[in-house]
Amino acid sequence: MNMPIDPEQGSTGGGAVVTFTGTGLSGATAVHFGSEPATITANTATSVSVVSPSGAGVVEATVTTPGGTSNPVPYYYVPPPVVLDVSPASGPTAGGSTVTITGRGLAATTSVRFGGSAVTPTVVSDSELTVVTPAVAAGTVPLVVTGRGGTAALSFDFVTPPAVTGFSPVTGTTAGGTLVDLTGTALSTTTGVTFGGVAATSFAVLSDTRIAAVTPAHSLGAVTVAVTTTGGSDAAPGEFLYVP
Repeated sequence: MNMPIDPEQGSTGGGAVVTFTGTGLSGATAVHFGSEPATITANTATSVSVVSPSGAGVVEATVTTPGGTSNPVPYYYVPPPVVLDVSPASGPTAGGSTVTITGRGLAATTSVRFGGSAVTPTVVSDSELTVVTPAVAAGTVPLVVTGRGGTAALSFDFVTPPAVTGFSPVTGTTAGGTLVDLTGTALSTTTGVTFGGVAATSFAVLSDTRIAAVTPAHSLGAVTVAVTTTGGSDAAPGEFLYVP
């Protein structure tokens, strides 16, 4: 009874449907993964399907029939993945942003889901995956990583694009250093503030509707003030005037 096994790996918790194929398999009386018996669910002369028991490491799987016991075939128990971090932890409702997932046991990942939307992961290493987010309505959804060994989950926030409604004061010196208060909506995930394309010296998110930013040095003239969040970007109405 020479036979392949499919799949050849599964969760340490068991529960995988595994099929042995070969010849002389009719009337199977037992299937063992190492010393642990499996539950037989289907049997023909050329196949035996079972539900794997729990286990660990690499074990020898065998099928026993009235005619004897088969040659052993290796079966690999895979621990469930561990997800430690998702960066960034939020993204635009329109999707399309690249997210990095880090953890352990990620090389055997078969799928990643953001709520009810599945995406195809790119395996960078056993400790890192990258995915591109799908379009999902605003809100927090489970981010579920599934592998041969099971699943792991964190959460991910889909956020709407920001809307900047105003800022004060509207002038500052070319040397920079002016503290500017910006107001709007969906500002809590702000990643950057620019004045005429130059990044603010520093900024602080005060609430979902307010940011404080310190102007960078800039040449004389009027410039656009823009805010970027994980949900997108928006320019404030009006312009900030750099004066001597």
